[in-house]
Amino acid sequence: MAINYTWDVSTVDVKEIDGNADTVFNVHWRLTGADDAHTVEDFLGNDVPISMSVYGTQSLDTSDLSDFTAFADLTASDVQGWVEAAMGADEVQAKKDGLDAIIAELVTPTVQTKQVG
Repeated sequence: MAINYTWDVSTVDVKEIDGNADTVFNVHWRLTGADDAHTVEDFLGNDVPISMSVYGTQSLDTSDLSDFTAFADLTASDVQGWVEAAMGADEVQAKKDGLDAIIAELVTPTVQTKQVG
């Protein structure tokens, strides 16, 4: 099962810090894992990859703004890098592992729900 991961880090909280306007200090993120090898039918009848997302917020360390990037110059890649660095590699991997487990359960269920009677 090959899972493709995508980050959405397009929503951020900003404030002025040390004279730097629109300093990003908090990121609202979503990490989605999608298994292109296994699809389900959506409500329009299209086959789409089985996917699952996890989301949250990540505070950023703003104590050293010597490498400050103006808000207008930010890219999603910049913000994603900050989020992953703030989380740490182990936490990022744990989130991906969790998505993998949920997707695996969706592909090959180990639990069934049945109705009595």
